[in-house]
Amino acid sequence: MLAPPRDLAAERLKSARLLALVVPLALLGGALLSEYVGKLYPCEMCWWQRYPHGVAILLAGAALLSPLSAPRTRVLTLLAAFAVTVSGLIGVFHAGVEYGWWEGLTSCSTGGAMSLDDIMAVPLIRCDQVQWTLLGISLAGFNAIFSLGGALAIALLARRKSA
Repeated sequence: MLAPPRDLAAERLKSARLLALVVPLALLGGALLSEYVGKLYPCEMCWWQRYPHGVAILLAGAALLSPLSAPRTRVLTLLAAFAVTVSGLIGVFHAGVEYGWWEGLTSCSTGGAMSLDDIMAVPLIRCDQVQWTLLGISLAGFNAIFSLGGALAIALLARRKSA
């Protein structure tokens, strides 16, 4: 007896929406670990990179809860990919500032401090100073690479037509 034909587009969309959740969760989780375990405090642009990942997690969660056959599932998945792309583009800008390719912000972050005592206890973090690198790539650079690569993979998997 022959097996029923597989719906490759549906399988790709299923993978895309899972990847749309895993990529921002992993990157945001890594950022939080580097902050709370590695004691690498975020600058203003580091915070900017986190917000789109949070949006992507919400959109991907909604896509996972949506029926695979519903048109909104593909739209939510692609919107999550777009949010991940935004974080990656901010990462490109931030890495460029860190490497001195262009000028960045003129202000510094106080890490969400609410009082003068909080402000005085938080280290001053500049956006143009790299706190950590691996093979010459900063955390902002890694965010750019993994975000843009992940968003491309999500978009390719979520497209309507077969490869």
